[in-house]
Amino acid sequence: MLASTSPPELYRHSLRLLLDKDIPAWVGLWAEHGVMEFPFAPPGRPDRLDGRAAIAAYMRDYPDHIDLHDFPDLRIHETTDPATIVVEMRGVGRVVKTGDPFDMTYIAVVTVEDGRFTSYRDYWNPLAVQAPGTDFATGGAR
Repeated sequence: MLASTSPPELYRHSLRLLLDKDIPAWVGLWAEHGVMEFPFAPPGRPDRLDGRAAIAAYMRDYPDHIDLHDFPDLRIHETTDPATIVVEMRGVGRVVKTGDPFDMTYIAVVTVEDGRFTSYRDYWNPLAVQAPGTDFATGGAR
């Protein structure tokens, strides 16, 4: 992406890449030293990923576990800081292992600098990962 890409544009592009299951391209949207945080991570799950390499390792197998179909109800709120947005959305699809429906509500606080994600705080429902087949990222907890 170009450095002039706005945070909402970058975020929408990132969702298209996730739907296309293009995890390498999605990871490429991150700054080298970007940080992804999961404030509600349950015990045994990572609560912070430091750097693009850690984010890549975390996301590598995502499409093998969750088959995303859509992100309905997307709302992107701009803040007083032009580099930061607050996102409300749902991710829907299916759990690959079981075929069960996947429906997760997210709120994220995202900061973009020079056209790349630098900070992403993902407030997701930790109870949803108790479903069989959703166990794609258990390592790396701090």
